[in-house]
Amino acid sequence: MATEGGGKEMNEIKTQFTTREGLYKLLPHSEYSRPNRVPFNSQGSNPVRVSFVNLNDQSGNGDRLCFNVGRELYFYIYKGVRKVPTRASLGPASGAADLSKPIDKRIYKGTQPTCHDFNHLTATAESVSLLVGFSAGQVQLIDPIKKETSKLFNEERLIDKSRVTCVRWVPGSESLFLVAHASGSMYLYNVEHTCGTTAPHYQLLKQGESFAVHTCKSKSTRNPLLKWTVGEGALNEFAFSPDGKFLACVSQDGFLRVFDFDSVELHGTMKSYFGGLLCACWSPDGRYIVTGGEDDLVTVWAFGDCRVIARGHGHRSWVSVVAFDPYTTSVEESDPMEFSGSDEDFQDLLHFGRDRANSTQSRLSKRNSAESRPVSVTYRFGSVGQDTQLCLWDLTEDILFPHQPLSRARTHTNVMNATSPPAGSTGNSVATPGNSAPPPLPRSNSLPHSTVSSAGSKGSVADGALASGVSKFATLSLHDRKDRHHEKDHKRNHSMGHISSKSSDKLNLVTKAKTDPAKTLGTPLCPRMEDVPLLEPLVCKKIAHERLTVLIFLEDCIVTACQEGFICTWGRPGKVVSFNP
Repeated sequence: MATEGGGKEMNEIKTQFTTREGLYKLLPHSEYSRPNRVPFNSQGSNPVRVSFVNLNDQSGNGDRLCFNVGRELYFYIYKGVRKVPTRASLGPASGAADLSKPIDKRIYKGTQPTCHDFNHLTATAESVSLLVGFSAGQVQLIDPIKKETSKLFNEERLIDKSRVTCVRWVPGSESLFLVAHASGSMYLYNVEHTCGTTAPHYQLLKQGESFAVHTCKSKSTRNPLLKWTVGEGALNEFAFSPDGKFLACVSQDGFLRVFDFDSVELHGTMKSYFGGLLCACWSPDGRYIVTGGEDDLVTVWAFGDCRVIARGHGHRSWVSVVAFDPYTTSVEESDPMEFSGSDEDFQDLLHFGRDRANSTQSRLSKRNSAESRPVSVTYRFGSVGQDTQLCLWDLTEDILFPHQPLSRARTHTNVMNATSPPAGSTGNSVATPGNSAPPPLPRSNSLPHSTVSSAGSKGSVADGALASGVSKFATLSLHDRKDRHHEKDHKRNHSMGHISSKSSDKLNLVTKAKTDPAKTLGTPLCPRMEDVPLLEPLVCKKIAHERLTVLIFLEDCIVTACQEGFICTWGRPGKVVSFNP
């Protein structure tokens, strides 16, 4: 790796880093990996992924961890920041996670796990539903607590033969899930339906610029319920908005596309500076989307205005994961004396996704109102990449509101304290695109909105509803939901041309857009570098020997993973719990 005035310093693996809120430390006792610790040959393997679920049991230790390495899939009790020995003589390995005792371990032949997602709505201490996508195109539903395999979808690969790139439960649903493939197609499934013994036939439901949605023609309801074809090339990732109403998709053609999920309407698009987009995430309030990809940049896109508001340059290779940190935020005030509330009320302003957020939401929305002091939220997000670096970024008021004068302000920074309600508790956050408050964020890398109120009836997809047009499709998803208010080396000179899909499915031909990248540069789709603010990372540290594939922000720690198969925990300032053995 190139050194820039740092020499050996630039190549050292960091075990701690400092931000304005304090010191983050790597916790050796909470490192997970393959039990035998034999060096793993990551060549030809799919990215290591990590998923979390909290079983909400009475022990206070309900966190569970799932990760894939090569052909293997593991399910462990997650220790997190707990049980750190205080006596130096015990050594760093004392109290460490026992890798020889996974709750469940699976080794697959002929295919590899590529992604996975827990259903947080149905998780209990006795049972949990885990979806696993595979490199050959299948999706498996398993219960790693009962050690059962419930169902296998696309078993004969009649629906799609390409690699599963992303799988997620539909927010608020116990039975619907969405699967994206390297073919550029995305499918909606219901766990209660079968896939059929012949290849599905489709009919067009809706078509727009660079996308089409088809329903499955069948005498009886069968999977898939819907087929989306989006853009050109692989559909690398998708993410639901915090309120579950919108879906952000990033593709190998370099486009971010945001859809209204129920009405299947395209809300807005964005183009990368060059190359494919690999990852995307929503801000906790649903107002911003951050993407990363083969242009080595992170790009911030405003949902309401459908425009790029900033880019961030800090990585020296492809950005593989972007994620917002909902537990760290700062509030700026022009005059502390103007605030008439209590200290407790002021602390409420610092928290996303907490029970009392409703009472403070109006203050956040009236940042220029005379009724309350000017307040603005500064967002924290992070990114990891193939350059083995972790970057942390702040979205500040001068970026979010460039045309408003900045007052002389004090900045207060807060990390969620241990006395705050747990991440799985019910609560609301600030306003979302659908003008409804999102639920709190669970411990999951794949559904930052999936812990939803369990109130409401358990509806199911009505037979034939999908074939009846858009209006009935809109009611389909709402009825089924709970009611609630490529791995390849980095190339610096990446081709500006599109990567064509290799799918033989004729339906894909309907959606191909012949957009010339040279014609998008300098337009609102893709502003030039000098046309938008350029962010610099607050923290940029090399934390692994192999490319990084996971970044998850939890309440008391940050979790990262690399392609070697090491899952690491970084304790937040003041969150590490010690004990005297």
